[in-house]
Amino acid sequence: MKNRRWILKERPEGKVSAAHFEWAEEPVSPPPAGQVLVRHLYLSLDPAARIWMAGPSYMPPVEIGEVMRGIGIGVVEQSASPRLPEGDLVTGLLGWQEYATLPEDELTPIQRHPRLPLTAYLGVLGHIGLTAYFGLLEVGRPQPGETLVVSAAAGAVGSLVGQIGKIVGCHVVGIAGSDEKCRWLTGELGLDAAINYRTQEVPEALGEAAPNGIDVDFENVGGEILDAVLGRLNQNARIVLCGLISQYNATQPVPGPYNFGALLTRRARLQGFIVTDYLPRAGEALPQLAQWMEQGKLKFRIDLARGLENAPETLNKLFEGANRGKLVLQVGEEGPSPHFSGEPT
Repeated sequence: MKNRRWILKERPEGKVSAAHFEWAEEPVSPPPAGQVLVRHLYLSLDPAARIWMAGPSYMPPVEIGEVMRGIGIGVVEQSASPRLPEGDLVTGLLGWQEYATLPEDELTPIQRHPRLPLTAYLGVLGHIGLTAYFGLLEVGRPQPGETLVVSAAAGAVGSLVGQIGKIVGCHVVGIAGSDEKCRWLTGELGLDAAINYRTQEVPEALGEAAPNGIDVDFENVGGEILDAVLGRLNQNARIVLCGLISQYNATQPVPGPYNFGALLTRRARLQGFIVTDYLPRAGEALPQLAQWMEQGKLKFRIDLARGLENAPETLNKLFEGANRGKLVLQVGEEGPSPHFSGEPT
């Protein structure tokens, strides 16, 4: 039995490609005491992956020669841990590989909901849902009647943020990159307005969609989008800086926002947000997210690709705006392993 995996070969400048990695195979060995062998089923592809390749950030970078980092869901194939028996579903940093051998304390068991796909635990019931929940409610602190703007609103996090904004009584404006995405936001998800940044002038469109100004901005994009939002801020506005996807592939320094002075004149607050700071509080958010789903108030969609060999090119969908919802790569089948027969070979 072989473990196929992607090894980071060099730090990319600009767009990621398979040339930045090495496609490698190694034998799979039984796990040592206190660890388990996990067969990877689904890999979450997130903008953070591009940050992890680049250098130091909120987490140590992926080192050259290491397996590329990634959050995944898998099944325990062989266990040397009393806490995680064979057959358990788990989530953790499984990486861009088909099998992972990890200590038991680096994995979280999944108690699967019978009416939800397993991929939901990489979305609304995983780190994506926690990002939307804590980022908006703890950092943004929206109040009923306020105006919330969400950039990358049709993406994994943004689509949940917009819906939670409606749940708590906000006027919600989403910014997305196609007419189809905008129709999904205002139709199925119930946002009050949506702006196609590719075909509309965002500053003018914000003036029409948010005539009373902007109280909360959930920022996933940065660049010109953030600059347009800064020009419409209300006094005491809050900006949740969750991502800057417009500049992750930039090869030259990106100019700062021209309307930066609005933070001063509007007494606004801009706060960076990383979901890992809130992981110890996941138990507060997950029951509420599940309840909203049961009530039909919170919807999500998965953009599912297949084949670990396609991971580098599939990741680029995030930076091209080509994904429709949470981008997930299927690595293996959910049924019994076609290879595992009790002893690795």
